[in-house]
Amino acid sequence: MKNNNSNKLLTVMLIILVTITLIGVVIFVLLTQFNNQKAATGEPTIDEILEASIDVPEMTTNLADDSFVRLQLKIQTDSKKAAEELTKRDFQIKDIIIQELSELTEEDLQGKQGKIFLQSTIKTQLNELMQVGTVEQVYITSYIIQ
Repeated sequence: MKNNNSNKLLTVMLIILVTITLIGVVIFVLLTQFNNQKAATGEPTIDEILEASIDVPEMTTNLADDSFVRLQLKIQTDSKKAAEELTKRDFQIKDIIIQELSELTEEDLQGKQGKIFLQSTIKTQLNELMQVGTVEQVYITSYIIQ
């Protein structure tokens, strides 16, 4: 009789142990999947942004009203491959910037709206050139008008 009770107790303990283990595994899998989905849909980290960005060296050029502007840009793309393509297109980037600035006056570039307009125009024209990826954002990192 003792042997029979021991077998039942052992069987019940094994069932409880297997159940707890299965619940633990299910919770682990659900948490892992939730974290992966959150990471996939989240914003890129600053390291990912920097990896997918290029710096445009400081440029000085004339504006349409005979004043001049000195500026420096950082261009953020959607991938490292797109940033590599933009690095190869550096001469085209500079050409676009010079052409756009030569059509603008000091007054056109005044205030926040003038800078947003310039950033938007450069972004649009660069995206027309891109074969791999897209330009996400154009940042003005240095800016002087005289």
